[in-house]
Amino acid sequence: MSTGFDDFPFFDEEPTPRKPASGTTPRDADMGAPSPARPSVFDSETGAHSGANPSGGSLGIAARAIAARDQARTPDYLSGLNPEQREAVETLDGPVLVLAGAGTGKTRVLTTRIAHVLATGRAFPSQILAVTFTNKAAREMKERIGVLVGGAVEGMPWLGTFHSIGVKLLRRHAELVGLSSDFTILDTDDVVRLIKQIIQAEGLDDKRWPAKQFAAMIDGWKNKGLDPSQIPEGDARAFANGRGRELYAAYQNRLKSLNACDFGDLLLHPIRMFRANPDVLRDYHQRFRYILVDEYQDTNTAQYMWLRLLAQRPSASKRGTNPPNGRQGQAAVAPDGAPPWSEPQSGDSVNENKSQQINICCVGDDDQSIYGWRGAEVDNILRFEKDFPGAKVIKLERNYRSTEHILGAAGHLIAHNEGRLGKTLFTDRVDPNDEKVVVHAAWDSEEEARAVGEEIEQLQRNQHLLNDMAILVRASFQMREFEDRFVTLGLNYRVIGGPRFYERLEIRDAMAYFRLVCQPADDLAFERIVNTPKRGLGDTTIRNLHDYARARDIPMLQAASDIVLTDELKPKARKSLLDVVADFTRWQDMLDTTPHTELAEKILDESGYTAMWQNDKSAEAPGRLENLKELIRSMEGFDSMRGFLEHVSLVMDAEQNENMDAISIMTLHSAKGLEFETVFLPGWEEGLFPHQRALDESGRAGLEEERRLAYVGITRAKRRCHLWFVSNRRIHGLWQSTMPSRFLDELPPAHVEVAEAETSYGGYGRGGGYGQSRFDKQEPFQSSYSTPGWKRAQANKTDATRENWGSRSGHSVERIGYGESGPRGKTIDGHLVAKSTASEPSKFAVGDRVFHIKFGNGNVASVEGNKLTIDFDRAGQKRVLDGFVERA
Repeated sequence: MSTGFDDFPFFDEEPTPRKPASGTTPRDADMGAPSPARPSVFDSETGAHSGANPSGGSLGIAARAIAARDQARTPDYLSGLNPEQREAVETLDGPVLVLAGAGTGKTRVLTTRIAHVLATGRAFPSQILAVTFTNKAAREMKERIGVLVGGAVEGMPWLGTFHSIGVKLLRRHAELVGLSSDFTILDTDDVVRLIKQIIQAEGLDDKRWPAKQFAAMIDGWKNKGLDPSQIPEGDARAFANGRGRELYAAYQNRLKSLNACDFGDLLLHPIRMFRANPDVLRDYHQRFRYILVDEYQDTNTAQYMWLRLLAQRPSASKRGTNPPNGRQGQAAVAPDGAPPWSEPQSGDSVNENKSQQINICCVGDDDQSIYGWRGAEVDNILRFEKDFPGAKVIKLERNYRSTEHILGAAGHLIAHNEGRLGKTLFTDRVDPNDEKVVVHAAWDSEEEARAVGEEIEQLQRNQHLLNDMAILVRASFQMREFEDRFVTLGLNYRVIGGPRFYERLEIRDAMAYFRLVCQPADDLAFERIVNTPKRGLGDTTIRNLHDYARARDIPMLQAASDIVLTDELKPKARKSLLDVVADFTRWQDMLDTTPHTELAEKILDESGYTAMWQNDKSAEAPGRLENLKELIRSMEGFDSMRGFLEHVSLVMDAEQNENMDAISIMTLHSAKGLEFETVFLPGWEEGLFPHQRALDESGRAGLEEERRLAYVGITRAKRRCHLWFVSNRRIHGLWQSTMPSRFLDELPPAHVEVAEAETSYGGYGRGGGYGQSRFDKQEPFQSSYSTPGWKRAQANKTDATRENWGSRSGHSVERIGYGESGPRGKTIDGHLVAKSTASEPSKFAVGDRVFHIKFGNGNVASVEGNKLTIDFDRAGQKRVLDGFVERA
């Protein structure tokens, strides 16, 4: 009888290989050959050999019945796979990299491969390490494998996320890293609170050196696999006047004393454990016969080191060489105290080095690596063949999701990246009626939202479901315009991956300030913001205020104005509360005399709320400040602050039902792994997409990741894809002219069409105010306008006008800052002083000392036409036109 221990073999036990179930030939049966469905072993259920009758005749009745039962149980899991998918499933020996493009059936390949390993008897379920990135992906994988192979999946204890497997390893070997097996895992809030205590204990100002900022730095170091002794000196000196290393070490010591670890430790501790204990590592080498990794392009350095340790092992035949070196700023992956390491043996011949064979399969897509901002290293997948010599690379390029035009546009765009392994997606389902990718131009973001709303309504009239449509934005502040428009139109929508605009923390706080100014009796708003930002008004003060107001049946703001005249509160709290009362009194007096947008800005500035986020060093702070500016801008369309608050109340009241038919709004990063019939991609402008911050911080690598993000956005679409850009966008409270994204010029004309409009009003429609497009030849002065002046212009146009109208340089525009002037030249009193295309060489040379009215003095670092890259003394490196600088 089979027992529950069957799936937990000793390390030296070899599972019996067998072929997938298939029918046997009559000749096989006559010769007494074992059935391929089950190896010829003694069967405990029948007390006989299941492979052959001992007398040499045909199979016994019981054995045939069992064989028939197993034949019925075994699904034909290999059917339906295309040739590339089947090759990826059946290539079980040695290292394999499966480059799986968007919509090519990656998950099916991964799960079927595991099922194939189990069905062929290559390994027991407990000898397979399968790693995913999310718990949801792990559950889905387990369910799919269960469908293919039945209950065997329940015996796979090593299928899960990097962190969940890390927890399992640490629970087993906690003492090796100085913990006990019942250690606690701290969440983000606990980590920040602990770091704040350490900063204060060291006598540092926790306002100048925020705990959130240092928590992010520690997380980044742990993602790189660095302990306190290994962090670069520059990083160590970047916090608390050079005390970063000391504080990191104090934090780690404090965690150990608490018998706790954070999420970074779930990877860092196993790495340290494997390096310091080669015998433990050797045990896991013997245990894991097959290693499978999903989304390999999203692994960070620590995850990469963790996998390298488990997948590569020392050779018995080539000892005496040095251990492999870690990358710069990282620890080497060789175990401390381990035997000398050789080159990885993963590529050795199966026959020559059977015991050293490493069966690792990584599935991923280098073109969809979009999480560099949180530590992911696309180089991990690019160097796979170097890490595992002799690795087999299998490309899945047959797409089952999108049309030929969508795949053609996405493929042509991503081909501009240099850091990629290369593949070309195609589809077998070619329909001449498929729509091309459509590019739209709008005058501003309001018109963009209005036009998208009209397009959605038209699709609705054609019986398309809202659930099959999505709007994918580059930055969260773009959502507000669409949310307001959909409320006006009565369209259902849902925000994926985060709260709706008016549900965000900073927006709710700001709205509470505005509500209390307009309605002093709003006690809920008062309680929310009275100590936000921190004013030293603790729970005791708030409780006293609440009791005072209840006893006298008055609002809490009025109670505050009364209680500050008494000695009920301590002096410090009384002073802070007095300032709050004075501020609200002043703002209420301004309510009917000051423009409501100006008053809103004053409230946020004078209350200290804006400064609170400006001083916050967390990664979320810049986005929150952008949202606050977008909130102020959204008030311009209303007559008063009260009218705006009433509008928001209606927006917030919109029902959020997961089962309702609603269009999805989300960021591009949140859209990975999803698909929709129709996708709208707004905001394709320089500085927004590609985002200027990515270009400034990471240069070419940042640009390539932004291009991968654009590729991900386009490939979410199954049937229709619409791209939008605007001529003007409100950024940081100011209207700024914008340039179309360079990505638009990287799209292939054969798969793209420009949306036609009835008129050229506001730049929406043909031309869009950007001059000649390579997608569309536009005649000068061509329009549906019929005014006398316009007719005269058309009558007087010449060949020279036609040739020069709206022309643009054939050279790609490299980095034009978000909000800087577009391709038009800068004129003063009719004299051209700066233009974006060069008709003659620049008068400046590398090394020249120059002055810019905004950025100050600097030195020219490089010259390209009339574009200068300048290292400014204070502003850093900027790219400007030579017409805007003069010799210093």
